[in-house]
Amino acid sequence: MTNRASLDTRTFSITRADLVAYAEASGDHNPIHQDEQVARSVGLPGVIAHGMYTMALAARAVADWFPGAELISIGCKFTAPVVVPAEGAVEVEVAGEAKEPVDGLTTIALTVTSGGQKVLGMPKAVVRADD
Repeated sequence: MTNRASLDTRTFSITRADLVAYAEASGDHNPIHQDEQVARSVGLPGVIAHGMYTMALAARAVADWFPGAELISIGCKFTAPVVVPAEGAVEVEVAGEAKEPVDGLTTIALTVTSGGQKVLGMPKAVVRADD
């Protein structure tokens, strides 16, 4: 049986200002990420965070857990929206479980939730850490 190590959960807050900054940085100006009326008109519960931004927060957690490691791969499925309120913030929690390294590579099974609901499906990362 492969040994696994639980990693400390990381919590990130997302505000509407973060979505504006991410849209500027990424070039993704889809109005569902900034306009409440547009988001609701397409059946969403409100303005939602960019899926790639949510995945980037998972990558940030991996970088926190393995400082200086080379990120070999990261992937997931986008399974539920992260609804961002007009005022205040929403929290995204990233938990991880690292498998024992094999040939210098460590696989991390991630759990990414918001409001107790999984928002990324089958998220995992692989890193190469210098030991």
